[in-house]
Amino acid sequence: MSESEQRVIFIFPGQGSQYPGIGSDLCTAFDSVRRLYQQASDVLGYDMAKLSLKNPYNRINLTRYTQPVLLTHHIACLTVYRELAEAPLQPMAAGGHSLGEYSALVAAGALDFEDALRLVSKRGELMGAHGEGEMTALTVDMETARPLSDKHFCGIAGLNLPDQTVVGGASTDLDALEEEMAQLYPKKRTIRLKTEGAFHTYYMVTAARHFREALSRVTISQPGLRVLSNYTGDFHAEDGESIKSRLFFQLFHPVNWVGCLQTALDNGVDLFVEFGGGIGSGEGPAEKRPNLEGIIKKFTRRAKPRPAYLPAINLETIRVAAGFQG
Repeated sequence: MSESEQRVIFIFPGQGSQYPGIGSDLCTAFDSVRRLYQQASDVLGYDMAKLSLKNPYNRINLTRYTQPVLLTHHIACLTVYRELAEAPLQPMAAGGHSLGEYSALVAAGALDFEDALRLVSKRGELMGAHGEGEMTALTVDMETARPLSDKHFCGIAGLNLPDQTVVGGASTDLDALEEEMAQLYPKKRTIRLKTEGAFHTYYMVTAARHFREALSRVTISQPGLRVLSNYTGDFHAEDGESIKSRLFFQLFHPVNWVGCLQTALDNGVDLFVEFGGGIGSGEGPAEKRPNLEGIIKKFTRRAKPRPAYLPAINLETIRVAAGFQG
């Protein structure tokens, strides 16, 4: 690759970026997306389009459904992008936050879409069934968060930014942690997250042990491009069994997103393209904003040169991304 060529990474968000109506714009406009949603329905045994677009019984926010919904939307956005772009960007790497790591493996050709659906469906089911507790985002670094987390029997669940650490634990333990945090650091915020459990902590060990059986039933091939591991913060090894082990450990260890972003920068990435999901109070896909944009832009603001960023999370932004020439 010459120095003049762009070094692109495709990234995919995790839970919290789902919403009722997700994918409705793409399903309306593209046969390829309707086929993809039908494929997901056939694999999982329920109507993925109905769940995503209509959200009956508010199931979209149950972990066992959230994860397949997001994976399907991620791949739908990627499919439409490749369909619309005359010269699609060729990434040198892929990565995803928690659940998004599975979408990255699909994008890299290491994991079949149908196998990925089966895995994240089982993963979500186990996380919901065996998980307990909640999660809180602290606006402090890990060195500050760790003693508080340990003292209150909580676990470090994620390193989103150098000054944003997520912890997980029992509700009463998190209450006590937040109270002490307010006394020690009155200018720092704590944000309780809406989750079904203390994901990526020791609370997920039982879920991970059962999930290992599901991992053993799928084939993970050598990726066609490098894929970031949430567990290590570095790139996955090329062999499938090593990738499986990292996915196993990811369930009950912190999401090292800071490490993933730093690895991307260290390897010369100069364009992040985010596929799928959406956050914000707006109701429809067009009113949503990207989940990971703020984190990426904040982390990379001092990089020289600073990487560019493109969202591809709904029809409007995908069309813009498809026309991007670098």
